[in-house]
Amino acid sequence: MLGYVAALKAVDEAVLTAIPSLERPVDLLGLVRSRETARSGRLGAYSYTVHGAGCRFLGDDGTEVDVDFAADGSEIFDLWRLRRYGLSLPEPVDVTDEELRSAVRSLRPPLREVRPDWFGVDR
Repeated sequence: MLGYVAALKAVDEAVLTAIPSLERPVDLLGLVRSRETARSGRLGAYSYTVHGAGCRFLGDDGTEVDVDFAADGSEIFDLWRLRRYGLSLPEPVDVTDEELRSAVRSLRPPLREVRPDWFGVDR
């Protein structure tokens, strides 16, 4: 879980470095919706694809970080996104939903459950 949080932080830094005018990573969605930037492209060491309420980032090493954004702009993720991250690691990690749920709930703080099986990071 903490690996995903660290990867998410690295993605955030890459987004804000590549597009200095953004205040928060969620603002990338606004740029795409206003057609000021492409729905998919490259930001630093990551390729990205904006989808619905979030964005999927793929690192040069193949690591996948998929995140949605809540109405307040905070980053949220579910068990599926955590599993995809684990499976994309150089040494893949595959765990059950219950193992993921238990691990995430044991990390309060910095993680918090924002709705059933959806989590965010306290920063």
